[in-house]
Amino acid sequence: MIRAGIINVTGYVGAELARLLGQHPGVQIVGVTGRSQAGKRLPEVFPHLWSLDLPIEESLSTDLDVVVSALPHAAAAEALRPYVEAGTPVIDCSADFRLHDRQAYERWYGEHPTPDFLQDAVYGLPELHRDEIRESKLVAVPGCYPTATILALAPLADAGWLDGGAIVDAKSGVSGAGRALKITSHFSEVDENLSAYGLDGHRHQPEMVQELAALTDHGQPDPAITFVPHLIPMTRGMLATCYPRITPGALPPDRDAALAALRDRYRDFYAAHPFAQLADSAPSTKQTLGSNACLLYPNVDAITGQVTVLSVIDNLGKGAAGGAVQCLNLMFGLDERAGLSAIGIYP
Repeated sequence: MIRAGIINVTGYVGAELARLLGQHPGVQIVGVTGRSQAGKRLPEVFPHLWSLDLPIEESLSTDLDVVVSALPHAAAAEALRPYVEAGTPVIDCSADFRLHDRQAYERWYGEHPTPDFLQDAVYGLPELHRDEIRESKLVAVPGCYPTATILALAPLADAGWLDGGAIVDAKSGVSGAGRALKITSHFSEVDENLSAYGLDGHRHQPEMVQELAALTDHGQPDPAITFVPHLIPMTRGMLATCYPRITPGALPPDRDAALAALRDRYRDFYAAHPFAQLADSAPSTKQTLGSNACLLYPNVDAITGQVTVLSVIDNLGKGAAGGAVQCLNLMFGLDERAGLSAIGIYP
């Protein structure tokens, strides 16, 4: 059994990690931390985790095979430093190791606590970096918005069909804002309300550009991603509607032929990836609730010819904790689907 420790189990992502790893056939959770609740038992804080009767500690105190961190950026890098230096495999759910460029990180997040580790980190999106994740000891789980967006646009970028960039309109459940109290996530602020934010730029956008640029032909400029996130009054789930600019001539002029070519492209690109699934009709967020699936639906407008791609995930599943467990499986040579076989809860 793989002995795992979770840092910051008391947030939404940490609790979801505990839920998933607690049911994993090849993993034993042997330590969890959460300074605000240190000294309590895990079921005291989260009764739904009643079967995981573990003490919440201030720091991990046992020998571990892997450490998974759900701390926010900057705090994660500091806490993970001794494990990285000791060679213990680490999976980080914050932004601290996602961006390869230190200047790009510091533009959006401030000074990096451990910039020397950036060169060793692998972006933890198995659909693009499966082999690198298998060989890595430091994996950075993508943000939820980039997960949905990159999976929506990667087949186009890889084929050379993404002509300069895309507009991305994405909506997330409130759990994506974290468990800490803030006015914008109060019930009376969110209920019966839909709001856009990050209109002057969002810190998840550089991840999208970094990963999509790596798929495009050399010599082309980085794709321009206009990204507008929205907060929607539901607990969890994410839907990204992407409007890519398609390279002239890449698709047949006939709408039905173009749609068939588009769907074939997505089907082929994700043929070997169990969690990226092509939907037969427009998917909704509830269809991925509690699962690690990403449902994708490319379409061609019959009137304008505009290509749209819908991408739906659970922001705490494939967009965070589920993605981390998928990476753990690859790092330890397990079946990529281990512990992640749950089907979405519907309705």
